[in-house]
Amino acid sequence: PDAGSLAAHYGSVSVVTFTAAMIFAAEADFITEPYLTSLVAILEVPGIVVALVLVSMKSDGIKWRSAVHEVLTGRSVLLLVGGLVIGAVSSANSFSRVEPFFVGMFSGLLTLFLLDMGATVATRFATSGKPPLRMAIFAVISPIVFGTTGVIAAHAIGMSIGGSAVFGIMAASASYIAAPAAVRIALPNADSGLSLGLALGVTFPFNLTIGIPLAFILSRSIG
Repeated sequence: PDAGSLAAHYGSVSVVTFTAAMIFAAEADFITEPYLTSLVAILEVPGIVVALVLVSMKSDGIKWRSAVHEVLTGRSVLLLVGGLVIGAVSSANSFSRVEPFFVGMFSGLLTLFLLDMGATVATRFATSGKPPLRMAIFAVISPIVFGTTGVIAAHAIGMSIGGSAVFGIMAASASYIAAPAAVRIALPNADSGLSLGLALGVTFPFNLTIGIPLAFILSRSIG
């Protein structure tokens, strides 16, 4: 169950990490593909489903169908898909009315959210203790491996330098919103605190401070 929980967390993507990568790209004047946001909504679910199905093949009593329903109806997926639909049917004039809120205040709200995430990580580590060294190493090595693979794959299919870097960061990220909800239902015996602690306390800050710049450096060197 613990392996399945870890696979679900690291098989999905982090919306906040993706957002930070997009901001980095914009600030550094990198061009990115407009469909990247839709990829976040698409990629958030399959990794979790595959992990739960693999565990269900080895174990009995795994409620993976209920977990899949929880993921598909979760806040993050609904907000992403809903935002895409609203954006598709809205005109430029309609967007201009709400641009001060969604664009002008975005960086400040993201900063507050990241501060709250930091407090959550500190609280979790204070109550559950530090993760095992080998797991902490995995939480650092995996984003490097997955991110490098993502950047190379994106370049191979013709994406731009900025888009390839953002796609690599998506591959390097780990979920701490959708995956925990699914794991809690499907794998009640798994140590979800360990997976969430690694995803939120190790991989997330690593990607924000080191992973994002490395992805853009790698993408630029390839492109």
